[in-house]
Amino acid sequence: MIRKQYFNIAGAKGRGMLMDLTFHDAHKKAPLVIFAHGFKGFKDWGSHNLVAHYFAEHGFRFLKFNFSHNGTTADHPVDFTDLIAFADNTFTMELDDLDAVIDFACGGSAMPAAPWVYLIGHSMGGGLSIIKTAEDKRVKKLVSMAAISNFHNLWDKSIEAQWRLQGITYIINKRTGQNLPLKVSLLDDLDKHPARLNIITNAEQVAQPWLIIHGDADPTVPLASAEELKAAQPNAELLIIHGADHTFGSSHPYLNEELPPYLLEFCNQAIAFFKAH
Repeated sequence: MIRKQYFNIAGAKGRGMLMDLTFHDAHKKAPLVIFAHGFKGFKDWGSHNLVAHYFAEHGFRFLKFNFSHNGTTADHPVDFTDLIAFADNTFTMELDDLDAVIDFACGGSAMPAAPWVYLIGHSMGGGLSIIKTAEDKRVKKLVSMAAISNFHNLWDKSIEAQWRLQGITYIINKRTGQNLPLKVSLLDDLDKHPARLNIITNAEQVAQPWLIIHGDADPTVPLASAEELKAAQPNAELLIIHGADHTFGSSHPYLNEELPPYLLEFCNQAIAFFKAH
């Protein structure tokens, strides 16, 4: 039987991070996959729970979490109700969050310890996962999913001058219609840590097996991003899923009981990659 365990651990600045672990009763010590969501995302977005279930059916434990400052809360895990936290977020804090999740997974305090983990990162979470993989040898294999190659590509670069002048900017969440605030501290973080937060430079340093998966119909992060990552790290494998968009056919809310075909292909390719020696 497929089961779930729920956790809430401290992330950056002590803020809680909701997590859930999906696993099969017969595979309680199976290899552990950690999933990092994207910008304006959360662990229960769209078909993420179906993906977790599918991995559990195929012999993995699947741990997904909310970044501490992604704007959701323990009481409202699928809504952006804490815009103060969202505005305060930085990529350095998100790397701290990811480190805390790996510490938790490898520590075994609330579940069987994993000596190492597999990592999947979508979009922004893909960029963070590339950096973390370069930094942390506990990551045994990496799958980047429609990953960005530069954090500045998450917004229109033309807004940065006014953003710096005013100290804050707002980006629209097209799904909810919300204006989400971002303080200039996000840009300051990129300025203060140019080497650590350079995704391409870190891609060059990834020594672990790495599978880059991207759709050629992605309107949000173009295929050129995946090609740039592949050029930076020639040992990585690049898999292009023809016709796939940024979310591989998923949406939020996702009401179907089956994975969309493009996302199913992603899962099968990632599972084969993780199982290969």
